Amino acid sequence: MAGALSEVLGEVLVAADGEEVAVAALAARGVSLVGLYFGCSLSGPCAQLGASLAAFYGRFRGEAAAAGAQRLEIVFVSAEQEQQQWQEAVRAMPWLALPFADKHRKLKLWNKYRVSNIPSLIFIDASTGKVVCRNGLLVIRDDPEGLEFPWGPKPFSEVVAGPLLRNNGQTLDSSALEGSHVGVYFSAHWCPPCRSLTRVLVESYRKIKEAGQKFEILFVSADRSEDSFKQYFSEMPWVAVPYADEARRSRLNRLYGIQGIPTLIVLDSQGEVITRQGRVEVLNDVECREFPWHPKPVLELTDSNAVQLNEGPCLVLFVDSEDDGESEAAKQLIQPIAEKIIAKYKAKDEEAPLLFFVAGEDDMTDSLRDYTNLPEAAPLLTILDMSARAKYVMDVEEITPEIVEAFVSDFLADKLKPEPI
Repeated sequence: MAGALSEVLGEVLVAADGEEVAVAALAARGVSLVGLYFGCSLSGPCAQLGASLAAFYGRFRGEAAAAGAQRLEIVFVSAEQEQQQWQEAVRAMPWLALPFADKHRKLKLWNKYRVSNIPSLIFIDASTGKVVCRNGLLVIRDDPEGLEFPWGPKPFSEVVAGPLLRNNGQTLDSSALEGSHVGVYFSAHWCPPCRSLTRVLVESYRKIKEAGQKFEILFVSADRSEDSFKQYFSEMPWVAVPYADEARRSRLNRLYGIQGIPTLIVLDSQGEVITRQGRVEVLNDVECREFPWHPKPVLELTDSNAVQLNEGPCLVLFVDSEDDGESEAAKQLIQPIAEKIIAKYKAKDEEAPLLFFVAGEDDMTDSLRDYTNLPEAAPLLTILDMSARAKYVMDVEEITPEIVEAFVSDFLADKLKPEPI
């Protein structure tokens, strides 16, 4: 266990009293699950979470004392900028914390687990370091007594089991989804981007069905009232989890670690995830020619997928798009390297630590260059890490596969020196 956890957390953690605790010592305590708590003491939502999380943690500590083993440990991954604030926050917490000085590891954890907002609580298996549950906040709300410990993922068919609705009031059993590709659509009427996406998605759904594809969309509402749900659902030609079934809606949010809406998760006919970026795919492929949207190793940077630049480090190769073949040639250059990285991490059941893009010349790309203060050169090979506000730049006359591969390898080995964005 210590090896996998040490790779994630380092060798030592810090307790509330300031004492260092060896990560290897967690095994002796019987810890089988670790919750990574990403937060900040200056955040109102984090402050609100504190009491319920402490009570939740305390119940496990009490059980551990009775059973002679501590099944759960929580580790605070702080967003504090000042060490004094961090110290005050940690002193008030009954769990452990990543050392304040280990800022590099903190950023790597935020990127590794694609944390986009706080508070966030992600449970990982202590023996393997793999994610068990991406949305621990819902675990605290839905299972305050820890009866479902260790909250591991269940098959989609099991989580969704039960009656579903159509907007005409008819019901059908969730087994009707079997054998179809399914888009699990997390959305709400109060969210303007959701309403915009829904209008596009209705047309996409119609085109896919008319093409004879077996496809269904399942609406999982985040509306604030049943009246809002009914109004919004009346615009949708697909099925929904009943609004009153809050437990099932929450379990689906937990299953896919939903951190924001709109989100469209596309599943294959066996219930396995094809892509978590269904929103981007629908907007980029309005004719649905590439349905069911299997992920591409290298993407062409567009207005609709630029949001992914905020999800973690991204390799971006800027090219001169006035030459029609330049973008395609750049994709072909990068693709074998991207495929190799993706396959390596998929074998470990982990997300790749880099996304790969080719960027041409347009207003959006110009804005990105301006924001990150990049030179106007083309080709220009970069890695952009927006969450760390860092960039890595290789400005050479010719970009070769060997240069790209060495650049990526050095980045993953922490050999590159970042420049500030």
